Amino acid sequence: MSLIGHFVDGKSLTGTAVRRGDVFDPATGARTAEVELASAAEVAAAVEAADRAARSWRDASLSRRTAVLFAFRELVHARRDRLAEVITAEHGKVLADAAGEVQRGLEVIEYACGIPAAMRGGFSENVSTEVDSYNLRQPLGVVAVISPFNFPVMVPLWFVPVAVATGNAVVLKPSEKDPSAALLLAEWFAEAGLPPGVLNVVNGDKEAVDALLDHPAVRAVSFVGSTPVARHVHQRASLAGKRVQALGGAKNHMVVLPDADLDLAADAAVNAGFGSAGERCMAISALVAVEPVADALVAKIAERMAGLRTGDGRRGCDMGPLVTAAHAERVRSYVEAGVAAGAVPVVDGRDVRPDGDPNGYWLGPTLFDRVTPEMSVYTDEIFGPVLSVVRVGSYEEAVHLVNTNPYGNGTAIFTNDGGAARRYQHEVEVGMVGINVPIPVPMAYYSFGGWKASLFGDLHAHGEDGVRFFTRGKVVTSRWLDPRHGGVNLGFPTQT
Repeated sequence: MSLIGHFVDGKSLTGTAVRRGDVFDPATGARTAEVELASAAEVAAAVEAADRAARSWRDASLSRRTAVLFAFRELVHARRDRLAEVITAEHGKVLADAAGEVQRGLEVIEYACGIPAAMRGGFSENVSTEVDSYNLRQPLGVVAVISPFNFPVMVPLWFVPVAVATGNAVVLKPSEKDPSAALLLAEWFAEAGLPPGVLNVVNGDKEAVDALLDHPAVRAVSFVGSTPVARHVHQRASLAGKRVQALGGAKNHMVVLPDADLDLAADAAVNAGFGSAGERCMAISALVAVEPVADALVAKIAERMAGLRTGDGRRGCDMGPLVTAAHAERVRSYVEAGVAAGAVPVVDGRDVRPDGDPNGYWLGPTLFDRVTPEMSVYTDEIFGPVLSVVRVGSYEEAVHLVNTNPYGNGTAIFTNDGGAARRYQHEVEVGMVGINVPIPVPMAYYSFGGWKASLFGDLHAHGEDGVRFFTRGKVVTSRWLDPRHGGVNLGFPTQT
């Protein structure tokens, strides 16, 4: 039985924790490792290591930082299959989906490689007589990243490369359910030349999270998880005077208008509803069918679901298990509640026969029709392979349904009417909108984040918002009455 520890000040640490948790293979139910759960004192040691490193790393040139990021990018790219295998072994998503997660993380690394352009300030000459003014962006110091189980590589890479590129030191607390990928990333960053202490990983549970939220040396917190925990993180860290971006839960709607290509919409609903077993904050969980298309659309979705293979992600299946036995049971209870409330179970995932060990955490793709807005399968974020079809009579009714939902993470509309699509993107109160695109996750040079109860804080992840989040602006006004001469040097100018 392997023991998973921490990575602090450039070194792997094990054998220090009093408490431990279990790590399982979701496809077999087998306990594969133990993970050490950091105490507040161990978190403090990691923060102190980051604080020491931040003092010198902030002064590292942009050229040096980008050299590290380029080297890290090459290591991740060369070893992407290894990362995907680790994700599948601990999270359960199929290998193809895990590889896609790594690719999206790579895109943020590549964005961070261009940090000299993203950090570039402005300059105004002679704002007054012989007075110039210009602005700078400078790092915060120590920042904390708290990432969820469903994307053990992509979500840390939403934040860590941008934080490091802008000159900060990071303490990363991954999910204790699938901790190994984060440690690999830290080791590869060190191999790429990142100085000790600039990236530290502490594994743990709520005790470790609260220790990060309370530590006075932590200047900012980036979090992704459920809305109740996001609200807790935002409130506690804000009270401690920290900058916070806390990305919470979602109930993403896909609106299908009568003029839509129903085959395209059905494909999209299956892909976005059941990929990664629905354990995505951008998964489509509510399909809003604007009549008279519901009957035909439900039939097309059910037809496609019949060909899905649920099973071990290492066997070429379409959908893997849920992450833990407890989570599988929770999602199953929602299916039971939907049936009891009167929703029509067109496809019941409880009947699945998986291609995998019978002890795995299985629940097949589930499709409910005639769901109404008061049912728990509609109101709650289930975070599993459950797709609910809500029938409405008009575009206006569909928009009202989306806008009155407390979540505002992502949404999609399927239509061939450009005017309707443009109207929808303007009227809908959601942070990320797809037009004939079911999972509108932005590219790395844009920013990821929702509205309403899906985001606590002002700035989104990666892109321009990420650079702004991990830096502070400073404006300088200067007058030089006696400029100095730099001397003679005929050598070719270089940057170090």
